[in-house]
Amino acid sequence: MLIPFKKLIFSLFYNVSLFLILIIGIQNSSNKKKVYLMSAETVRMPISFIIGLSFISGSVAGSLLTFKYWDDKDLKDS
Repeated sequence: MLIPFKKLIFSLFYNVSLFLILIIGIQNSSNKKKVYLMSAETVRMPISFIIGLSFISGSVAGSLLTFKYWDDKDLKDS
């Protein structure tokens, strides 16, 4: 039970670190675009923020999926 908890803490720490580096890195970004959702549009955001946030979101989703996979596999072995 300790190993999944360590993986969750590592994943959380890693993704928060990436987010902080992203925020620091886009301070002087001048290229801004709007994101168009179905019928609404967002405020103008730097392109690097949009790309970085989607990468971090994918990293979080992937780590949660593998966390669930390892949890199920550990339960079947017991």
